[in-house]
Amino acid sequence: MQKDSFPKFKALLKKSNHIVIVTHYNPDGDAMGSSLALYNYLIKVGKNVTVVTPNDYPTFLQWLPGNKKVLQFSKDLKKVADVVAKSDLIFTLDFNNYSRLEGLGELLKDSKAKKIIIDHHQQPDNYATLMYHDVNACSTCELVYEFICGLGGKKQIDKDIAACLYTGIMTDTGSFRFDSVTATTHTILANLLSTGIKPSAIHSSVYDTYSESRVKLLGYCLTEKMVVLSDFQAAYIALTEAELKRFNNQKGDTEGIVNYPFSIKGITFCAFFAESEGKIKISFRSKGKFDVNQFARKHFNGGGHINAAGGRGNNYDLQKTVESFLDLLPVYKTEILKK
Repeated sequence: MQKDSFPKFKALLKKSNHIVIVTHYNPDGDAMGSSLALYNYLIKVGKNVTVVTPNDYPTFLQWLPGNKKVLQFSKDLKKVADVVAKSDLIFTLDFNNYSRLEGLGELLKDSKAKKIIIDHHQQPDNYATLMYHDVNACSTCELVYEFICGLGGKKQIDKDIAACLYTGIMTDTGSFRFDSVTATTHTILANLLSTGIKPSAIHSSVYDTYSESRVKLLGYCLTEKMVVLSDFQAAYIALTEAELKRFNNQKGDTEGIVNYPFSIKGITFCAFFAESEGKIKISFRSKGKFDVNQFARKHFNGGGHINAAGGRGNNYDLQKTVESFLDLLPVYKTEILKK
């Protein structure tokens, strides 16, 4: 945990006139929830703020308040470059390594603006002026809530800000079922609910807007593609680009599929592989003590949390990437099975 003092944050914010908020490639609920919550708060206190994402994100997050003001680097390269060049303060949310930004990372590296990290991932890089970082937080949204309160802005948290924060906490905790959820998390949720937000409406906006093809893709994954490896208490799903195209895959359609094998009794380690645009994207999830963050960092150019991490194939071949994964299971069997 590294949390700089709020007098330092306040002093930096006071003299900052052009603020940019950046989150990671392929933004998820916590990325967009935290970014737009902070955006809405800073706008309320009179700041000039722009949210920038490296690329597009799922339609089920595009109802979040402030969404229409977001700039995407992949679509608005010149606008983003101009905004970053003019900025005097950049918040980096839900990531702590420029490699998570793809091409946008080079712009941030070249920027002379002061930078603030708000994040809960492990092993942050040393690029920030100030940090609000805690790996024990369930989500970056939990930290943004604390950050706003620490600035004296608790009374400024309205329904728009609360909806963004609730969405990020809900999605990053698997609807509040992961071990990262604490009493503090529920206290924050209670405070957010007091603004008048409707949990059922938020849940429906995120989870009840799937296309027919997305639901059929899920069915295909579970009936045709899921491989259970009982000896390792593990399961995996691997999809080719052709299979994704067959189900008209859209941004966000595969999100969360990696967790479904946990429904099988005894499964404690899951992996999901997807081939897209010449890359192999991997998601790892675990229950218990097996550290998928270290596993992903060491073998698959990735990282994340102890029980949730991502990575990429070491080559552009889906079959070889899966074979590399399978070859590692005997090596890590004792750790995977450890209670």
